[in-house]
Amino acid sequence: MNQQLPVIIIGAGPVGLAAAAHLVEYKIPFKILEKGESVGSNILEWRHVQLFSPWEYNIDQAALQLLQKTDWQQPDIHKLPTGKDFIEEYLLPLSRLGVIHDNLQYNAEVIHVTKNGADKLKSDKRNERPFVVHYKNGSSLEKIKASAIIDASGSWQNPNPPYADGVWLNNSLRDLVHTNIPNVYQQPEVFKERHTVVIGAGHSALNSLMNLAELKEAYPATKISWVLRKESALSAFGGGAQDQLEARGALGTSVHKLVQQGIVEVFTPFHVEDIHNDGIRFVLTSSEGTKLSVDEIIVNTGSRPNFDFLREVRYEIDPVVESTPTLAPLIDPNLHSCGTVRPHGEEELRHPEANFYTAGVKSYGRAPTFLMTTGYEQVRSIVAYIAGDVQAAKQVKLKLPETGVCKTTILPQKQQDCCVN
Repeated sequence: MNQQLPVIIIGAGPVGLAAAAHLVEYKIPFKILEKGESVGSNILEWRHVQLFSPWEYNIDQAALQLLQKTDWQQPDIHKLPTGKDFIEEYLLPLSRLGVIHDNLQYNAEVIHVTKNGADKLKSDKRNERPFVVHYKNGSSLEKIKASAIIDASGSWQNPNPPYADGVWLNNSLRDLVHTNIPNVYQQPEVFKERHTVVIGAGHSALNSLMNLAELKEAYPATKISWVLRKESALSAFGGGAQDQLEARGALGTSVHKLVQQGIVEVFTPFHVEDIHNDGIRFVLTSSEGTKLSVDEIIVNTGSRPNFDFLREVRYEIDPVVESTPTLAPLIDPNLHSCGTVRPHGEEELRHPEANFYTAGVKSYGRAPTFLMTTGYEQVRSIVAYIAGDVQAAKQVKLKLPETGVCKTTILPQKQQDCCVN
């Protein structure tokens, strides 16, 4: 690998910035290309949401060491930040450090990654060829050569559809529904005294339900429905008091109470087959034959990675999870329900293209169990390997909090223990 060329990091979210901090440690040149106008541009869309993991799990160790050399004030490790806090108290100070800021470019949307003078088909001297990253810089198109690529672009901009078959059957519907966790307090006229359905079983859906329930306290005529494909809502409530992240367990417990009290009406199983909009209301039809008429739809069904700009890179993904094939059995929700995962690093994240990696939430494909601290350990291991520190890359240590709901089906012996104590 040509160490004179920079490592290109795609995305200036928490994992992308962590990768930069580790590259600083190894004195490896890098450049971060960020599509948005600021760091954490995706997080800005849910800035009002409180994380269920305290600061202890949200700060990368290499980044911490860089920040501690300044007058930065470290937040209380036991407190729970909102998305806004996370950006203002951590990501922004980190991005403003000279060693990061001087190598960070905003409004840089990557549109192609390839090998210099070679398409995907060409193998001749492939590993000797640098990467070439083509990106939009305002109205112009630019390119930069790279020794390695760390794609930490995330998947937030690629929401899963509400339909049970996994495709957006009606593209115009995307502009009519909410595919984020809406701040109902800032737009009460949209939700107050109206009927809203939340589709999804993850923590985003639980947050949306809690927000709507608080709005209902002020506007009792507000009606809330919850649509799930599951046979029962019980598994969506999580581990409760057994969850080692107290706020994560409390979130599920609170929504469980809302359901028991009749504040939230649950429709399950409800596999969305059709959504009709007459310009005023939506009518959802399930494959079970149930119909539900509502005013607003919040689609919190997760997201999926975008590989469009990587067509000329030799990447390999599991056909189900869309992570690397080695990582897939550890995180596949069809095999287990863990909110944690066995330690993994560079070796599990390798693609056929040497020195190309997906990291962070994008590395998990469609699996919903990613935690930020997992991404930090991923890029620590990846950067160590890029630097030639193979021993450090292999010494992967990852301690994650249990969800309290770890259940597995039969897996190969070395993968049966899905959770880390």
